[in-house]
Amino acid sequence: MIRKEQIAETYKTIQDEICQALEALDGKATFKEEIWEREGGGGGRTRILQKGNLIEKGGVNFSAVHGKLPAPIKKAFGVDEEDFFATGVSIVLHPSNPFVPIIHMNIRYFELNENIRWFGGGIDLTPHYIQAEDARYFHQSLKDVCDQHDPTFYGEFKKWADDYFYIRHREETRGIGGVFYDKLTPEKTGLSYEQIFDFSCDLGRTFAPVYSEIANRNRNKPFEQTHKDWQLLRRGRYVEFNLVWDSGTKFGLETNGRIESILMSLPEQANWAYDYQAEPGSEEARTLSLLKKDINWI
Repeated sequence: MIRKEQIAETYKTIQDEICQALEALDGKATFKEEIWEREGGGGGRTRILQKGNLIEKGGVNFSAVHGKLPAPIKKAFGVDEEDFFATGVSIVLHPSNPFVPIIHMNIRYFELNENIRWFGGGIDLTPHYIQAEDARYFHQSLKDVCDQHDPTFYGEFKKWADDYFYIRHREETRGIGGVFYDKLTPEKTGLSYEQIFDFSCDLGRTFAPVYSEIANRNRNKPFEQTHKDWQLLRRGRYVEFNLVWDSGTKFGLETNGRIESILMSLPEQANWAYDYQAEPGSEEARTLSLLKKDINWI
């Protein structure tokens, strides 16, 4: 039976692999690492890259924490046990060029005991300007990974992402979605814990090549101030989701997580304009029209 220590060590290796790939992709900046310990148990490695050729601000974080579950989390999970272990890798990248999309990935494992444990995670893409070809490539790549493990995964997890990455108070999706899953167990999937872990790792290792392809397609596109203004508004929407709706942010804050690591997902700059209205027929208006659930990108 796979153990939590093995899962954590493999996730650390995936963090290393992704950081190396992103430094090569950026070509200028390197990650700054901070090793931290959590009061109550465990810790992690926060790695931040800033002011690069491609990435304005990005983080690739690993954590493995343990301790006592706060009462609100116990209630949310519907459990009575208190001692928990959680490990995972979490990534958010904010590029400088507005034609390169924001991307997020998370792979994680949670355990209360040998009988109560599960995997969660996902990848989603948030373009400032939606490009249909990039959306097709992104979703097809995720489907290919899912299909290697279970042919039902992509359809189920794609819908889960559409529903989860939804800014309810705006009635718009955060981006073009991707895949998202939570509390995967053998009982729910028919797979063993080892097989679910293999899926988690394969998804994590899909991140770097897929994002590198999309970023390289768009990184040299010229842009004007109007494009940057729009990018900052879209970043504002990203902030709204992460601070209002994201369960990972809430879990981190309620379990006394490291604030800098939890909020590394926020961009260096973002804007909010009062009652912004996109010009009819513009690329901005077209992107807004595609921020909907249940679009079949492939």
